[in-house]
Amino acid sequence: MRGRGWEPWEPGLKLPLPGLPRVIAHRGASAAAPENTLAAFRSAAERGAGMVELDARLARDGVPVVIHDSTLDRTTDGRGRVLATDSGRIALLDAGAWFDPRFRGERVPTLEAALDLLARLGLAVNVELKADAGEERRTGAEVARLVARVWPADGPPVLLSSFAEEALAAARREVPELPRGLLRERAGPDWREAMERLACTTLHLGREHLDEATLRALRREAVPVLVYTVNDPAEARRLFEHGVRAVFSDVPEAIAPVAPPLPHAWS
Repeated sequence: MRGRGWEPWEPGLKLPLPGLPRVIAHRGASAAAPENTLAAFRSAAERGAGMVELDARLARDGVPVVIHDSTLDRTTDGRGRVLATDSGRIALLDAGAWFDPRFRGERVPTLEAALDLLARLGLAVNVELKADAGEERRTGAEVARLVARVWPADGPPVLLSSFAEEALAAARREVPELPRGLLRERAGPDWREAMERLACTTLHLGREHLDEATLRALRREAVPVLVYTVNDPAEARRLFEHGVRAVFSDVPEAIAPVAPPLPHAWS
């Protein structure tokens, strides 16, 4: 991906980021289908999304699976920690009925299965690295190796992000050419140092803690800011007006109409 407009951010350098849409489907189209499932990813494609965000963490046997929480309880009919459960056992759990009986039988996909589907759908992907305490380095390395192995060299953009800086650092050591995004609730006073140290391309921030002064400062530095999770079109419009590069949304089809067109160099 490096050399195609996805280089690490540098102060004042406006990265083109070709293939990054304005709206990214958060955990798939997660208002329409159970989050982080193949159904949610297909639904995102059906709703016109060009990119999907998903969460990846390790099962007990080291296989990366696509699930947000550290436990199985909220989004499956299983119980217990993901890290304490083998991927084969996780694959048997129902990950859809909690959302709607229509999705009964939907499974927790492995990251490899999710990437295979997204590549076939022609969707870009943001893989968020999730890890229990002490598992950050292993998670970053395992996920980066898997992405590098299975994602098509000529496929859409793929971006790794995480709140866990150790996971991003491990991913960088393992596969330095994979773009990385620094994920935070707030930018914080050390955002510049962290992005440069981890050679990150994008900065992902929570909508609830953003203010105009922060956005102005980041815009002056040409930081590609991605904001989560934005489901109100009016709020999305304001963020775009302040220079936000893209937003994550559970309802990408509701946000797309207010997204400004990408400059030609960014398409």
